[in-house]
Amino acid sequence: MIEIVLIPCLSDNYAVLLHDPQSLQTLLIDAPEVSPIIDCLDEKGWRLTDILITHHHFDHVQGLPSLKSRDNACVRGPNMSKAEIGYDYGVSEGSSVQWSGRNIIVIETPGHTLDHVTYFIASEKLAFCGDTMFTLGCGRIFEGTPDMMWNSMMKIASLPSDTICYSGHEYTGSNARFAVTIDPENQSLLDLAKSVSEKRSANLPTVPTILATELKTNPYLRTDDEEIRNHLNLQNATDAEVFAEIRRRKDNFSG
Repeated sequence: MIEIVLIPCLSDNYAVLLHDPQSLQTLLIDAPEVSPIIDCLDEKGWRLTDILITHHHFDHVQGLPSLKSRDNACVRGPNMSKAEIGYDYGVSEGSSVQWSGRNIIVIETPGHTLDHVTYFIASEKLAFCGDTMFTLGCGRIFEGTPDMMWNSMMKIASLPSDTICYSGHEYTGSNARFAVTIDPENQSLLDLAKSVSEKRSANLPTVPTILATELKTNPYLRTDDEEIRNHLNLQNATDAEVFAEIRRRKDNFSG
């Protein structure tokens, strides 16, 4: 069994460390900030061997130079931004990354950025979604289109329902408050929103999440739900159109 550590960085980012105690290989997902990641490595006595980057935004890559040079870790990231960021190897849809005897599948999930990828470790049922899917939410669309982001969310939704999903930020409080405005009669969502509020009041993380829970509660994955469509007055819209309207409303949500 691999050991996984969620590391808070900056104001609301997360990095994730995975360590295999047999091979002693250690993998980092995203590099938002140097000091908390190095502190964790030092505390655990781990040597960083590999880094995977989900997308090029500064709050996910700014720690790369120091972290790579510290242990000469191998860095992989989206092929589209390889030259800009300076990865050792670029990855794209269908690429496989070998780490500690495990096959990590690369899934292109553009929308938030054009280069965004999600990493899926099938053997462990782990997905690292970066800023594409959050607990009860999805990323803001900066470079792509709503259709692009919708297709990316559907790729994640098609993974096994017991997949454990890690995201790159702690946005769940706001996501929960917004979600209940879209799906106010969903008891599973209401229960989860209460739990999220309690966790955040205690400064506890809401990451990771289980995909099965997201399928029941995340409004961006529930665009075919009749009650949501009625609430939005979009009974005859396509799923992608419903998704785009939910994302538009979240962009203007101040709760």
